[in-house]
Amino acid sequence: MIEEHVRDTLNWAGNYEYRAVTLEHPTSLADLQRAVAAATRISALGSRHSFNDIADTPGTLVSLDVMDPAVEVDEAARTVTVGAGVRYGVLAGHLQRRGFALHNLASLPHISIGGAIATATHGSGNANGNLATAVVGLELVTASGDVMTVAKGDADFDGMVVGLGALGVVHRVTLRIEPSFDVRQDVFTEVPWDAVLADYDAATSAAYSVSLFTDWAGDTIGQAWLKSRTDSGAPAPGEFYGGVAADRAYHPVPGVAADHCTQQLGVPGPWSDRLAHFRLAFTPSNGEELQTEYLVGREHAVAAIQAVRNLAPKIAPLLLVSEVRSMAADELWLSNNYQRAGIGLHFTWKPLQPEVEALLPELEAALAPFGMRPHWGKLFAADARQLAPVYPRFDDFRDLAVRLDPEGKFRNAFLDRTIFGTAG
Repeated sequence: MIEEHVRDTLNWAGNYEYRAVTLEHPTSLADLQRAVAAATRISALGSRHSFNDIADTPGTLVSLDVMDPAVEVDEAARTVTVGAGVRYGVLAGHLQRRGFALHNLASLPHISIGGAIATATHGSGNANGNLATAVVGLELVTASGDVMTVAKGDADFDGMVVGLGALGVVHRVTLRIEPSFDVRQDVFTEVPWDAVLADYDAATSAAYSVSLFTDWAGDTIGQAWLKSRTDSGAPAPGEFYGGVAADRAYHPVPGVAADHCTQQLGVPGPWSDRLAHFRLAFTPSNGEELQTEYLVGREHAVAAIQAVRNLAPKIAPLLLVSEVRSMAADELWLSNNYQRAGIGLHFTWKPLQPEVEALLPELEAALAPFGMRPHWGKLFAADARQLAPVYPRFDDFRDLAVRLDPEGKFRNAFLDRTIFGTAG
């Protein structure tokens, strides 16, 4: 067990300072069990890519970053079991070498598996569920220090995957995998909004994964990134709704060099080097940004996009870039796509937190008619009173958390505000 005092410990973006007393790095499952059993308050710390206090605690933070990842591929079952502290990019490289793949990756391959699934982090694609939908098994250390193993199909499994850190410390995760595949990435610029909004579902079905980057101002989408599987049988995307095919590589943020981005210009390559927007070998930025994301039902895509465009004069001065993506529905209780296909409206803000936080309530009010659900790991203003009505299994999750952690060992300010507060 490696222990250190938490002092000046910041998240990746540098906008949040953790308030825990100690930070422990267990080197074995037994170490982790002892840390959890001994603590009065404890939370797991992933790759620190959350922009709020979801991973903090007034007691002990525990990081799995030095534990043995012990990647175990079951070729017959088409699964991989891996330590929750492993980064997606590391796992992707391992799977690619074995001839296997995950169904999707988030924009950043630098995030930890445990943190990503706990917050329903996602990639893109009309037919692709978020990263947590690949989970078929969990091993977690509960408040007593005991090990609990659950598998897909078990009672409450769908409530435990997107667990927000409220149920225990996830030690190992089993994920569904598939044979490896190649992807080509094509970028189009200056895509007319009207053309895309005339048939949003068709536009976002133009490739395996489609990302639209915009500043919300004007009549065109700045960039459309199309990631196409070469085994799909579909022709290479020669055009996209009147946009201009890129003749050079682009970074999502206008004016930033594309050196750290994954290969573009239609050059095929392994899924592990294309599905994320950024390369694992490089930090995509200095972290000097803030992030917010709201997910709404796909049936509201056009109306929600128009509602955000109406706020462009207030959004644009604070914005680096926005990304619009689509995801498939799932059955995970606290997933942003629980029982509904959805779109994500993502905002990468300049590091102007007071100004951004002042705008969020107005932005959330504009999206509230569409069943807005905020990404759990990013900045948002909504509390339990606003969140409970848009999650049909919200009360079931609260009951599950109380059952597994009756003393509130894993409770923190974030959970008190967003889950255990007055649910109206």
